Amino acid sequence: MHPPNADYNTDPFFARLAVADQAALMLDYDGTLAPFTVERDRAYPYPGVRQRLNQFAGSRKTRLIIVSGRRSHEIPPLLGLDPPPEIWGQHGAERRLPDGNVQSVDISDKVKKGLSEAEDWAKENGLAPLCERKPISLAFHWRGLPKQETGSIRSKVWDRWEHASRQYGIELRDFDGGLELKVAGIDKGRAVKQILSELTDDAIVAYLGDDRTDEDAFMALAGNGLSILVRTEECPTAADLWIKPPGELLAFLDRWLDVGL
Repeated sequence: MHPPNADYNTDPFFARLAVADQAALMLDYDGTLAPFTVERDRAYPYPGVRQRLNQFAGSRKTRLIIVSGRRSHEIPPLLGLDPPPEIWGQHGAERRLPDGNVQSVDISDKVKKGLSEAEDWAKENGLAPLCERKPISLAFHWRGLPKQETGSIRSKVWDRWEHASRQYGIELRDFDGGLELKVAGIDKGRAVKQILSELTDDAIVAYLGDDRTDEDAFMALAGNGLSILVRTEECPTAADLWIKPPGELLAFLDRWLDVGL
């Protein structure tokens, strides 16, 4: 990790993009394309994002891909693109193709047992209202709660499950606004590696994300593309470049559209 770089020179990257035959633009959703909101079903993109992403439809060069911790079916209604792009949901555990077909990883009975036990524990400890159960994970969301309360909840979950989760092949990871118990080894870095394996060696690639779950993707892309931290405030990161939403995000997309379609 290193301090974010707001002065990274992207000119060479866009020069290569202008003459490339193939490119991939990978984007996280919450916090990157859309501001965080307590009402997760109302997390719509920043103004101007939808209009720009719509221009990638039918691109001869750029493959547009969303990589999110959300379930893949949650993204199209929020993003509002027609047709929807390729979406990797649950940190890459499921892949929704533009035709609507979904490919999902299989999880073991041991993992299912661990997630069920964690969910039961959450209910017994009054944390059920904060929980979101997904096939590969159990997320505790506390965005919007007082800081003192979130600290207490985090400590409670962490103390109970940091070590206990490992016997089930599960890991406990922070994300902006919560903690998640999820299948070990499935993360956004794994998704990026799979996407890279499907591209030509000279393809131009970028990944934009905002939080700790995106650091796996930044590290997976190292040496193979441009990684960009999208946040209003700086933090240590493995990304090459730091930009602030929405203005600098829109400027980046505009520049890509100028040369990358």
